[in-house]
Amino acid sequence: MANAPHEAMHRIFQEYPGLFSRLSEVLGVTFPEPTTTEILTNDLTENQPLERRVDTLLRIETERDGPFLLAIEAQGRKDPDKHASWAYYFSYLLAKYRLPTTLLVVCQDRATAEWAARPVPLGAPQWPVLTLHPLVAGPHNVPFVTDVAEARKDLALATLSAITHADNPDVGAILKALSTALRDAPETIANPIVELTAQGLGNRPAAQQWRNLVAVDLSFYTSPLSEEIRDEGRDEGRAEGRAEGRAEGRAEGEARGQAKSLLMMLDLRGVDVPDEAREKITGCTDTKLLDRWFARAATATSAEEIFAGE
Repeated sequence: MANAPHEAMHRIFQEYPGLFSRLSEVLGVTFPEPTTTEILTNDLTENQPLERRVDTLLRIETERDGPFLLAIEAQGRKDPDKHASWAYYFSYLLAKYRLPTTLLVVCQDRATAEWAARPVPLGAPQWPVLTLHPLVAGPHNVPFVTDVAEARKDLALATLSAITHADNPDVGAILKALSTALRDAPETIANPIVELTAQGLGNRPAAQQWRNLVAVDLSFYTSPLSEEIRDEGRDEGRAEGRAEGRAEGRAEGEARGQAKSLLMMLDLRGVDVPDEAREKITGCTDTKLLDRWFARAATATSAEEIFAGE
């Protein structure tokens, strides 16, 4: 069963097909910018009880060289059986569509990427019929995008950078540059980037870093991930409140938990909270009022903004 990082490594090319032409330059091979792109069925099954599916298959039109097919495989580990599968994919697509076909393999660890990039002769050792030589993107050759201007210039490549370098202990620098760059992006552009990045990081420690950045830097967005983070904050506060509520009353306990979550949100966002404001928050027992303050805390730049109109 495909996992989240596996899906993100190839789905990003469905969302941003122009990424391939820019990535190909990074990898040392030049493909022209697409004029149009069509997502084709990834089902390569023949009329036999054998199912074969490439992860993503795109038909890309270009002005200079005409159309070509791009088959994208997300590879999480070394798998000797893949060489035969990739050769089959290539031959099948060439026979079916009669178009130039390129195979791109995307990896998240260097050892797998180097294994996938090695040319593999196929056939008898005396006379190999063909040599499998896919184009490979991974932590060994995808740029480590930590500059906000560079991330803003190409959000899709910055996202792929975060995904392919997910295991790097310094990936937080990429995530910070990406989240900062997304502040200026429309919500329709930012939302898929936020979700693809979260998907690509999977359950790695960097995933929590990304969640924290989304909660703080992109708190004004309403993507599924940002909503999930906010709900978790409220739920955590209510859960803590319910535990305390057994000893001091449910309503008062829930309010105490909400107040702690609200102060935590402000601390994460770097908002200064004077003692008077802190006492006002911790002393409030109105859970509905605390909910309103929590919603304002997501975008407030000062403690005074939280209490505006109260």
